[in-house]
Amino acid sequence: MTPRKPAAPPRRWPNAAIADWDGTVAGARALQLELASKVELRDRFPRSLAWIAGVDVGFEDAGATTRAAAVLLDGPSLQVLQSVVVRMPTTMPYIPGLLSFRELPALLEAASRLQHAPELVLVDGQGIAHPRRLGIASHFGVASGLPTIGVAKSVLVGTFAALHQTRGAYTPLRDGREQVGWALRSKPGCNPLFVSPGHRVAMASAAELVMRCVTTYRLPEPTRLADRLASRRDRAFPA
Repeated sequence: MTPRKPAAPPRRWPNAAIADWDGTVAGARALQLELASKVELRDRFPRSLAWIAGVDVGFEDAGATTRAAAVLLDGPSLQVLQSVVVRMPTTMPYIPGLLSFRELPALLEAASRLQHAPELVLVDGQGIAHPRRLGIASHFGVASGLPTIGVAKSVLVGTFAALHQTRGAYTPLRDGREQVGWALRSKPGCNPLFVSPGHRVAMASAAELVMRCVTTYRLPEPTRLADRLASRRDRAFPA
């Protein structure tokens, strides 16, 4: 079999996350609705994933500095190929429902430095499981064009039925009558994860793709490792 040709590095996305934002809360919410209409909920990634990335954000200097982490993994083995940490001045306070406007510029910069364009990105946060159907994973996906899934530790919107303790069990997360994601039992005895497609990933595929990346921990490897870097818990990486 001929080895797959390496993908070109992802393009840089300067200000792509908030380029059309007027700086107001009302303007951000309006832009979310506009961008949500561009989200694609169908699979647009290779059947055999060569490169998977995880991204997450933490903060330093009492919140004055945004610390974004991107980790590139080999798809079949989940071995780490590259880790990137980017620091940028924090330019926006935390506003519920508008997390992506605060974090996305740094996340896009970190992802742009990966040596291969990831074929799937797991984002620590929500995909379409968001009041305006544009969580940070969806915003990242639309801005970058990369397939994304949101992997959140808590619910932002939606309810779900009782979930079996079996590893890999999942049940729909619904906001009213609309399914916006899955409650996923990634590890028995632990609270579920809340998985929602971000962009270019179908609802039916999201939970299975996340479980492909789960080893012995509650979190899938891409976001687990990105979280450790973003929160400075991984001392193997230069601070």
